[in-house]
Amino acid sequence: MPVTVTRTTITTTTTSSSSGLGSSTIVGSPRALMQPLGLLRLLQLLSTCIAFSLVASVNAWYGPMGNWSMFTWCFCFSVTLVILLVELCGLQARFPLSWRNFPITYACYAALFCLSASIIYPTTFVQFMPHGRSRDHAIAATTFSCVACLAYATEVAWTRARPGEITGYMATVPGLLKVLETFVACVIFTFISGPELYQHQPALEWCVAVYAICFILAAVAILLNLGDCTNMLPIPFPSFLSGLALLSVLLYATALVLWPLYQFDEKYGGQPRRARDVSCGYSHNHYVCPWDRRLAVAILTAVNLLAYVADLVYSARLVFVKV
Repeated sequence: MPVTVTRTTITTTTTSSSSGLGSSTIVGSPRALMQPLGLLRLLQLLSTCIAFSLVASVNAWYGPMGNWSMFTWCFCFSVTLVILLVELCGLQARFPLSWRNFPITYACYAALFCLSASIIYPTTFVQFMPHGRSRDHAIAATTFSCVACLAYATEVAWTRARPGEITGYMATVPGLLKVLETFVACVIFTFISGPELYQHQPALEWCVAVYAICFILAAVAILLNLGDCTNMLPIPFPSFLSGLALLSVLLYATALVLWPLYQFDEKYGGQPRRARDVSCGYSHNHYVCPWDRRLAVAILTAVNLLAYVADLVYSARLVFVKV
């Protein structure tokens, strides 16, 4: 959905989109690879390729943490290659998703994915590896993962919406916040994959329901924009966004109170101290003890609540979107 971003309004238009790079406009042409954004995507492609190649050459990606990191680098490499080919061949009009919204949405997800791999892989996998060639390759792969993360984050900074520019909704701050919200929710789901963390208390089950409901709502908003289907809603899109953000803030506020209360307060069956969790008394790769997972979910709940509050503030600035 093409939009013009001003300080307080977003309106539709049919003019070509600005990339945020000053003079360059993303068009289907081989010359796109010679533009700053094209060169940046080549860096993304190269760094992710080197990262998974280094790890694959010494088979240093077994276990859930190694598999996650390997998947991240391969996935980012593959999608970046597709984007480069579309740009090179000028196939944006034939691409099944909105080209105004897809590249920056993907770049934001890729930055978060590579950031997670750059943290998870060395802290839960590499540090437990014996010194030698495999460890050296894993450390080098982590370095290139950090480079990829910076490259994707730079693309987001370059192509995000600025006042007066014509762009898609996903390039605006609320759009990028929805990417963050869904990503954080996915990380939360990873930590609560063991039902033993919440099945013993209805209040904790409610928190899990909150994470799922808000994730689905944010994902629907993203998909509507990627598919250029915002005009299918029975209400104006800005009203939908504001209502979604307000509902999510209220739901996450309850989770922010209930999750720590029932996980860390002894009155409600929680464990206030990590030392009381015997499973946290030893270090082992691929393993995060239950108390640490409870704490991580509590922190991520607060992070997502802040993201939804910011989303609500920015969404309230959307005066109208005429389809």
